[in-house]
Formats: sequence, structure tokens, C-alpha cells
Amino acid sequence: MNMKTAIYLAAGAALLVSATAAGAEVRFGVMNEAYPPFFAKDASGKWVGWEIELMDAVCAEMKEKCSVVDMSWDGLIPGLESKKFDVIWSSMSITDERKKMIAFTDKYYNTPSKLIGAQGGVAGTTVEDVSGKTIGIQVSTIQSDYYKKYYASAASEKTYATLDEAFQDLAVGRIDYVFGDSIPLMTFIHSDFGKTCCADMGNVKDDPAILGQGIGGGLRKEDTELLARLNAAIATVKASGKYAEISKKYFDFDPYGE
Repeated sequence: MNMKTAIYLAAGAALLVSATAAGAEVRFGVMNEAYPPFFAKDASGKWVGWEIELMDAVCAEMKEKCSVVDMSWDGLIPGLESKKFDVIWSSMSITDERKKMIAFTDKYYNTPSKLIGAQGGVAGTTVEDVSGKTIGIQVSTIQSDYYKKYYASAASEKTYATLDEAFQDLAVGRIDYVFGDSIPLMTFIHSDFGKTCCADMGNVKDDPAILGQGIGGGLRKEDTELLARLNAAIATVKASGKYAEISKKYFDFDPYGE
């Protein structure tokens, strides 16, 4: 093999690798339960919702083919680390504790944390308000960490694999509160089922060190190129008006927050 042929073959191989990388599918990890209005499966089994539409817009901006991989909430970070998918796109709060394990995109929405309880209950979220009560919390969430710091001395915690299970127990009186992100909790309260049983008790006092700095996509720390591309795409989707267009289908407010 002469030198010129070797150079052509090397160049061809480089182009093939580049084309393969460019055409590679970006896999987005989503929790395998309905979390309206952010994501849920429709009657055909297709993932739909605000977060899915935003994902599609971001992927279109990056000119990438994307797919959804679903698994349990507490399996998302291990699944990312074991390369079962490439991006956690599942309403995960950006916290300093999680940053020790994974990298995050810029935030793409924000939501405070709140308590909901039975209708007729007295609104309030202080330690005195919850004293002697049982609080339902989804396992491995920022709310569980918040409970341990602020409420554990006064109230009991009951953990759940899914928010739906907590909602069911609240509705029949097995627990006194559900503690979680405000948007899905308010979506439940406004549902046909939720409005017959449950009410808003109020937002808890913010603690950014625990509750985070908004919601972002999670990546392996070494995937710096994909992180940069995702951040650029999120910024473009927001600046172009596409973010607002998608959001108006689901919210009567701007989910991006401050």
C-alpha cells in the first residue's frame, strides 16, 4: 500500500466515524410512570407531554434523531452511568449533591415544592402545621431530603415508588399530606379525581441547597460536547419562541420561572 492510498483510506475512515457519530441516536431517559403534564404515555403507548415536546424541539435544533428510554426514578442516575441512555430528561432538579455524580444542562424549567392535603384541612407548611402528621413522598427525591432536614423531628414520612401511589393514599386518608413539585401536584388537584378529595396546603420555605436551582437534563460528566450542544439548543428554542409555543399548550404561566 503506497502512502497516498493510506492517506485516502485514513480520510475515508475518519469521515465514516464522523458520519456515524452525527447519525447516532441520542437516548433520553424518562421515569417509567405518568408525570403529567410533563410526560405520560398515550393510548398507543407513545410518550407525550410538555417535556417530550421540548425534547423534540431541542433534538430538531441539534438535528439529531432522539428516542426515549424509560425506567424507575431511582434507576435513572445508575442507568445514565451504565450508558443505557445519554441524557436524563425527567424533571430532575439540579442540586449540588447530584452534581457530584453527574453534569447538568442549563435549567429548562423551575417549580417550587409544596404540600397538598385533604380538603377541609388548615393550610400551612411549617413544622408546627405538620406536627404529628404523615407525609407521603416519592423515594429518592429532593423532597425526601428536605423532609429529613425540616420535618423529621415532628412528622412521619411514608415513601412511595410513584406519586400516583401517594395520591391514592392521600385520597383515602392513609396519609395526611403529599409533598412534591408544585406543578404535578397542582395538576392532580385540578383533575376530576383530585378536586374531589384534596387541596393545596401551600409552598414550603425554599432551600436552594436542597431543592436545587431548577430542572435540567443530566449527563455523564465526560460528555462535554453533548452538554454544550444541548445548552445551545435549549437557549435557541427558548429565544425563538418555540418554548413559549409549547408551554401555552400546557400552562397558563411561564414554567421557566426566574
